[in-house]
Amino acid sequence: MSLQKFIRPEQVFMLSALIVNAGNYLYNLIVGRILGPEAFADAAILITFLLVTSFLAMTFQLVTAKYTVIFEDEVETSFVNFITKKTVILGLVLGALIVIFHKQLQEAFNTQTSSMFLIFGFGVPIYFLMSVNRGIFQGKEKFIKLSITYQLEMISRLVITLVLLWFINFLEPSILISIGILASLFFSLFPFQLQHVFKSTVKLNEDQITMVKKFFVLTAFYECTQIIINNSDILLVKHYFDNYQAGLYASLALIGRVVYFVAWMFVMLLLPAVVNKQKDGLPHGPILLKYVGYISLLSCIIVIVSFLFPEFVVNILFGEAYIEISPLLWKYALATSIFAVSNVFAYYFLSIDQYIPVVITGLLGVTQVLLITYFHKDLEEVVVMQIIAMSILLAVQLLFFFTKTSKSQSLKKED
Repeated sequence: MSLQKFIRPEQVFMLSALIVNAGNYLYNLIVGRILGPEAFADAAILITFLLVTSFLAMTFQLVTAKYTVIFEDEVETSFVNFITKKTVILGLVLGALIVIFHKQLQEAFNTQTSSMFLIFGFGVPIYFLMSVNRGIFQGKEKFIKLSITYQLEMISRLVITLVLLWFINFLEPSILISIGILASLFFSLFPFQLQHVFKSTVKLNEDQITMVKKFFVLTAFYECTQIIINNSDILLVKHYFDNYQAGLYASLALIGRVVYFVAWMFVMLLLPAVVNKQKDGLPHGPILLKYVGYISLLSCIIVIVSFLFPEFVVNILFGEAYIEISPLLWKYALATSIFAVSNVFAYYFLSIDQYIPVVITGLLGVTQVLLITYFHKDLEEVVVMQIIAMSILLAVQLLFFFTKTSKSQSLKKED
């Protein structure tokens, strides 16, 4: 009997995502232990830049995933042609901007060298191209191939970075880390799906282009809010605090965000499932509630463990050099957990073309930045500001969901 009858591709992807998240986590933990808090502060900026790039690139991945479900045959090929060209152009522009302003970035974030930004800039176009490739696999629910791209990126980055840090001691660690990131992006392109994309002879009509652009703009807006909420705290702490404090905070953020990284794999499954249900006229609310339940349970476990055993967790993961940050662990985990749950709601609304929650998320993201900007006397106050902002965000998302659900049920009863 075939193994595929027992293990579905979605389950393979879930397992793969867990391994990828564990590998990325291990990468950060090892780098943090090797470098210590002060040097890790610079490494954390690079890792944050990588996360920012991943959120921007996720716009193209989600747009590609959605419309490879909706479009078929030659129209689908034409769409992939269209989105690939736009992706490459934007990737080149953003990469060039980072390269041109690499010295200004060094000054803004108080890093030891500007070369790490210079090297990173060359990888941006590759990351963007990779996102379209992954979007095709996600939309077509080719989860095995999607898993391979993530595995290759994670494994290559981990191995190459550790080899460089182990054998090369005449360059700044942040430069070695940027080289490892750049090298891993080439591996992430495989398996490659875009070989024949430019051979399409059919062009999208104006209505199709308008529909794609509308979803793209709204998705881009939402991903920008993700960048603000998920990364602004690290960037602001690096700006307002010294390297030691920033390094401690970076370790706190890494530990506390484990729930968000796990929630990400549910989002990858959520979007194509919801779009397919909507396309077929079937109810899709239960899919959302299932994933919200999973993430809520996981969040509760992580917050409780962080509250009961903070020093043990920090010592095991980063070592005694970071133990000073342990009292804040459960609070940061709480803030991230609230955001992770609200994030599932936002992606759900985005996939069914409900855009008010996306705008609300953007407003709360800006609110978080303003709160941290004005209230940052110590690291604890920074964390408390995030709890406040994310609690308001989740409350509004829940209110919107239950309001929409009640209206929908009322309309069905009237019919």
